[in-house]
Amino acid sequence: MPAGHNTEIRTDIPHSARIWNYWMGGKDNYDIDRQVGDASLEIDPDIGAMATESRRFLIRAVTHLAGEAGIRQFLDIGTGLPTMQNTHEVAQSIVPDARVVYVDNDPLVLTHARALLTSTTDEGVTTYIEADFNNPERILDEARNILNFTQPIGVMFMGVLGHAPTYEDLLRIVHTVLAAVPSGSYLVYWDGTTDSQYYVRMCEEYAKSGGVPYYPRTQDQLRAVFDGLELLEPGFGPITHWRRPEIELAKVREIAAYGGVARKP
Repeated sequence: MPAGHNTEIRTDIPHSARIWNYWMGGKDNYDIDRQVGDASLEIDPDIGAMATESRRFLIRAVTHLAGEAGIRQFLDIGTGLPTMQNTHEVAQSIVPDARVVYVDNDPLVLTHARALLTSTTDEGVTTYIEADFNNPERILDEARNILNFTQPIGVMFMGVLGHAPTYEDLLRIVHTVLAAVPSGSYLVYWDGTTDSQYYVRMCEEYAKSGGVPYYPRTQDQLRAVFDGLELLEPGFGPITHWRRPEIELAKVREIAAYGGVARKP
């Protein structure tokens, strides 16, 4: 969810959520998104795998939180365009009364959210907030109307905070949200890193296209986001490895995407 509050769908400027949708085989994108998406794949062929693996990480993380960790509430900030196995679908398949709040500020995302991000169970609640992650206070104010902030919440920032203008902004956003949720809540977080020169170059070229820039950060910077939290095993690392079945690890394609899942003590 890039910075800035948009009121209209721009089909002449690429948008990261629509490009991500294109890479994942979706139809909710425009010609400019496909052009930039194809150009990005030429620079970094692994970016398509990053899109797919990020969704697999989401599924594994939400499955654990809704199952073993007993989390019944999720705040998914910067959700992007709905695809398959969205947060509410995974959570409510395990906990029928799970409450899931999506947050985004892109008008196309919100249009699809109204149609597709609906509860899969009668007991569950699924809704969205139109807000920019650069204003976490507003997100929290609106989320309090839906979620119970006296009970643990799973907070999710899935590959979106690279759009934060500075690293200090990134930390401020995460810390503001986590300060508002109670002990026993969880942070699910990942972002792209500077490990791959191809990925770094792709992000530099994307910024030239008119889209909101995405800034890869170092592994140490991303690891520091979890300071003060209790990282779940296997700790901070490649999202491709997080609680992946052992039999699949030998086939994993390494990508410049790192993160983890951590509990607020």
